[in-house]
Amino acid sequence: MAISVFDLFRIGIGPSSSHTVGPMRAARDFALALGDARITRLVVRLHGSLAATGVGHGTDQAVIMGLMGEAPESVDPDTIVARLKLLEEGEPLVLANGQSIAFDARNDVEWDETCLPFHPNAMVLSAYCDNELIATNTFYSLGGGFYVDQAKADQGEVGEDATELTYPFNTAAELLALCQQHQLRISQLMLENEKAWRSESAIREELLTIWHAMSDSIENGLRATGHLPGGLNVRRRAQLLHQQLLNPPANQRLIVSSFTVMDWVNVFALAVNEENAAGRRMVTAPTNGAAGIVPAVLAYYLKFEPDASEADVVDFLLTAGAVGILCKKNASISGAEVGCQGEVGSACAMAAAGLAEVLGGTPGQVENAAEIGLEHNLGLTCDPVGGLVQVPCIERNAIASVKAINAARMALHGDGEHFISLDKVIRTMRDTGRDMQDKYKETSKGGLAVNAIEC
Repeated sequence: MAISVFDLFRIGIGPSSSHTVGPMRAARDFALALGDARITRLVVRLHGSLAATGVGHGTDQAVIMGLMGEAPESVDPDTIVARLKLLEEGEPLVLANGQSIAFDARNDVEWDETCLPFHPNAMVLSAYCDNELIATNTFYSLGGGFYVDQAKADQGEVGEDATELTYPFNTAAELLALCQQHQLRISQLMLENEKAWRSESAIREELLTIWHAMSDSIENGLRATGHLPGGLNVRRRAQLLHQQLLNPPANQRLIVSSFTVMDWVNVFALAVNEENAAGRRMVTAPTNGAAGIVPAVLAYYLKFEPDASEADVVDFLLTAGAVGILCKKNASISGAEVGCQGEVGSACAMAAAGLAEVLGGTPGQVENAAEIGLEHNLGLTCDPVGGLVQVPCIERNAIASVKAINAARMALHGDGEHFISLDKVIRTMRDTGRDMQDKYKETSKGGLAVNAIEC
């Protein structure tokens, strides 16, 4: 199975790649596949985690926008609320194929927390003409915006791409061996593999576009004020913290510079994840719930490394992508499948690897950085309070961003030799996720999601 770095870094909207981005894509494709068939009613049935936390993640809204023909990478977030309001007031739903139908979310969206066998993130879309079923399909959202329909699930084709790569690898050990054999850095090897899909100039241009979208989410988050939507009344903090960094209070002027740097990392991550929680434009990295870590660490590098360049941005993202590919292939990046270790843990490992690469690390040191970053997120549960990607998710990204930098620094002080390999840590993440109770995997039925509620 070939996975591109652009499968992991995708421009979309918040708050969730598995609950918002994937369902929107699937619903759009379902609506387009209806062609010219006459439709009078559509029924959306959300299952498992999509039902348990779908309201907080805006899954129903994402599916409706997808049925209208919108895609996560191009939809205007500023128009969504108004368009859904018109639908609530009785306006027809205009499908992607141009047909207009009556749609009442209270009756046409069903919530069933029963998990379907293939994956906990599932939904069934059904189209009717009068009382006759015209088309139906089941979709599984796999995390990171990936999804498969029932036919592919039955065949075991989990979004598989048969593209032949110059340097195919399935494990970190194979990746390191290839780097050694061909005397390549990890970013160089990844660049050669990406050429199977697009030219080098296109790769560089598109990765810079990804970074600019990440940077925009930081800048937008640093300006935004007020409270996040959803009912928890969570106050945005990034803007205030940013102002304090620019104009520190008199009693904080003697803060040690290293702590000030850490504050910048925190504020970058908070800014991104507050934008995500608000349903704004995002880049999955590799998921929305963990979208702040890679941008925060890369922004830290660009701000504090005097010789940083756009070429470093490309190398950082290519290397981070290599680690994300390993996590997706050999475990999961879905919080509903393995808990938050698969989201924040994978993103921490990716950011640590990217930073080690641009700081001159050898392939062995880069692998070590990723291993440290992931190892110390093992067992991390996914327990969003109220089903919203806010508490503890926003702060969790900030903590993991600092952890990624520390992992890279520790690895760079070594020679690449270490006791536990990245492959073993990824395998442990998979096994831990398999053993983890479902209430700790994005259902909001355990952990902080339960204990934070005041009765």
